[in-house]
Amino acid sequence: MLPLRDDNPSNRVPVVTYALIAANVAVYLFESAQGPALRPLLVTWGVVPYRLVAAFAGDGSWTAQLTTVFTSLFLHAGWPHLLGNLWYLWVFGDNVEDRMGHVGFLAFYLAAGACAALVHAAAIADSVVPTVGASGAIAGVLGAYAFAFPRAKVHTLIPLVLIFRVVALPALLVLGLWFAFQFAAGALFSSANGGVAWWAHITGFVFGFGVMSSLRRRDTDEPSAREQQLP
Repeated sequence: MLPLRDDNPSNRVPVVTYALIAANVAVYLFESAQGPALRPLLVTWGVVPYRLVAAFAGDGSWTAQLTTVFTSLFLHAGWPHLLGNLWYLWVFGDNVEDRMGHVGFLAFYLAAGACAALVHAAAIADSVVPTVGASGAIAGVLGAYAFAFPRAKVHTLIPLVLIFRVVALPALLVLGLWFAFQFAAGALFSSANGGVAWWAHITGFVFGFGVMSSLRRRDTDEPSAREQQLP
């Protein structure tokens, strides 16, 4: 299934979503111009699980390795990787940004990506393969959207044998199936030798769902607190 668009207009221009998309495209164009220097670039600025875990254990600079948790979010391993990530950010990012505000959304996006990268590194601590991509952060956006807008209609492209059909489905169903696939793949396949960082996706989604749940509870509790302070 491929989500194409949602029936969920936002109330403000999603400038941070647009800026993140532009930044990822700009960095990928820079990557494309590196030629033989691309591999060293990915090794230096991507998350290398063994190196990151070793640094936190005292073998190396943990601040330098922690930097890669954020720089890796803007690197991609090919244009299909880039387009797949940015498409989901384009479809779902504007509403999450609208709900959180511009600054809050940027902080959330980076935090989701960092949390996803750290859990992924811990899960395959012996791997020396660099991990790159915004998918952990974008999975956080999907989790936040699933909680905040579960009934929003998402126009989804569904393959049916030799034909394709576009069907409007509830966001919770579309994103719930996406999460179920990631979880099943994460349980079956290892990312230690490269490939898809399944547990980064799973962690990002759970992080986003949890953060949006916390924001909802805060918004619900605040009016009650103000009412109790009234004379």
